[in-house]
Amino acid sequence: MKHEFKRLPGRRILHSLALTGLTAALLAGCTNDGNSAAGNNGEASTVPAAQTSPSPDAGTAPLKSQQPAAVDEQPSTVFYEVFVRSFYDSDGDGIGDLRGLTAKLDYLNDGDPATADDLGVGGIWLMPVNPSPSYHGYDVTDYRSINPDYGTVEDMQELIREAHKRGIKVIMDLVVNHTSREHPWFVESAKNEDSKYRDYYVWAEDQNRPVSGSSAAGSGSPWHSVLGSHYMGTFWDGMPDLNFDNPDVRNEMKDIGKFWLEQGVDGFRLDAAKHIYEDLVTDKSTETTAKNVAWWQEFRQAMNEVNPQAYIVGEVWENSAVSVGAYLDQAFDSGFNFGLAETLVNAARTEKDSGAAFTLERTYRLYSQLSQGRFTDAIFLTNHDQNRVMSELEGNPDHARMAAAMLLTLPGNPFIYYGEEIGMLGRKPDEGIREPMQWSADSGSTGQTTWEAVTNNKGNSGGNVESQLTSTGSLLDWYRQLIALRSQVPALQNGDIRDYASGNDGVMAFERVTAEQQVLVMLNLTGSIQTVTLKQGTNDKGYTNIIKTVPEEAAFSDAELTLPPYSAVILD
Repeated sequence: MKHEFKRLPGRRILHSLALTGLTAALLAGCTNDGNSAAGNNGEASTVPAAQTSPSPDAGTAPLKSQQPAAVDEQPSTVFYEVFVRSFYDSDGDGIGDLRGLTAKLDYLNDGDPATADDLGVGGIWLMPVNPSPSYHGYDVTDYRSINPDYGTVEDMQELIREAHKRGIKVIMDLVVNHTSREHPWFVESAKNEDSKYRDYYVWAEDQNRPVSGSSAAGSGSPWHSVLGSHYMGTFWDGMPDLNFDNPDVRNEMKDIGKFWLEQGVDGFRLDAAKHIYEDLVTDKSTETTAKNVAWWQEFRQAMNEVNPQAYIVGEVWENSAVSVGAYLDQAFDSGFNFGLAETLVNAARTEKDSGAAFTLERTYRLYSQLSQGRFTDAIFLTNHDQNRVMSELEGNPDHARMAAAMLLTLPGNPFIYYGEEIGMLGRKPDEGIREPMQWSADSGSTGQTTWEAVTNNKGNSGGNVESQLTSTGSLLDWYRQLIALRSQVPALQNGDIRDYASGNDGVMAFERVTAEQQVLVMLNLTGSIQTVTLKQGTNDKGYTNIIKTVPEEAAFSDAELTLPPYSAVILD
């Protein structure tokens, strides 16, 4: 299934929203007092509430009295996050590689919309593929090369060509906040105070800074000693921070980004994006954020010289919409929505509506103004830094299905962490959440990676591709159905969101709206049959037709919708 993937210069805005008082109005409406059983939760705090109260009926009726004036579409595709080392081994050394990933592209998307045995994603995100002394790759030693464990630049180019043939875009992790301490720049910087590379890094003695303070990344002291001097390493001593006050550093990183775009890469996931200048806990301020944003705007402008359509998504690990939104102003296309991820997993676990739609509607109006309508949310359940979603849901397959249903019916680019679609388990330490992709129950099967022992997934019966590939009731099939449905219904793929009060705390409901189409999503998060009385929605829309129910048919009569347990229903 092919997906349109493009960065639009400006989305269709049907009517303009007044800037005057916008932020206050948005923030005032972000306390949900009555929409199902949402109340205040992790996602509700994404936009802080103002002192004024929302309208009395804000959570008890579809948004009619508060009907927004604009439809801000979010053209989207589904991304798949890949840790190459764990994915597929083409040469038998136990380590996944780029040729192995190329060999498995048809699993992700075979490029034929008529087939139904591929996952149907439209993009892949490669975790770091540059040379590195560490298994994870987040301490880079050469930004313009490929880790020899994974292959060559030519292998990367071949992967991109084959992906593009199938309608798959490729974005790569770009780690610019820091290098490896084994990078030649740092080696020279440490041993030679007269080298031009000395000022590529942050040395306490050179800048007359005290060797004190706490790391903004929460890893203790950020200062580390080498050859009688102390350098900044916000995350750990193996990752010395670069000095972005040095224009040579900024130019290097812009040139590196251009290099990979010229190789055919379609964009970047930017690691530790808020830590470019935010080194210490005491650096956390609007002024520091402004410096970070200014740098990323400079980077974005440079990337536009090579590919104005390049997709840039930043890791800004914040639950505050205001904090993330700052980076959407001519810098990033997307920021990962960490607050929403926590909310969706909790909603699946507790089988209760989280109020996510209520908050997202207001958050997106803020983002639209900050980005001039150019943002697309980046939504996910868990990623390579968090316990896997199936483990967070204690191995409950029904809860995993509903977490996926929420993810794949909401606006934005959904990101699926490799193995999530087959229910792989994983708990920290980090190696445990990055275990080998499980292709079959046979650990010795062709292509199976073995670099890390399978611990969390040992005994995870059925948690592999081979067992689920032809099963119509499998989690993998559920993901394939939902991704296919998303691509078939324009409002699901590209639409804005409107909250819709279901009146049932076990049912999450929301509208998805484009200029041409409006649909209603009903998700029964519970293991029991649920009934909802439908009312008119946005634009006085009445919903009378069931487009699709997954996994089994819903009953609809005289405005009464009966939802099967753990089901997703789409109406128009």
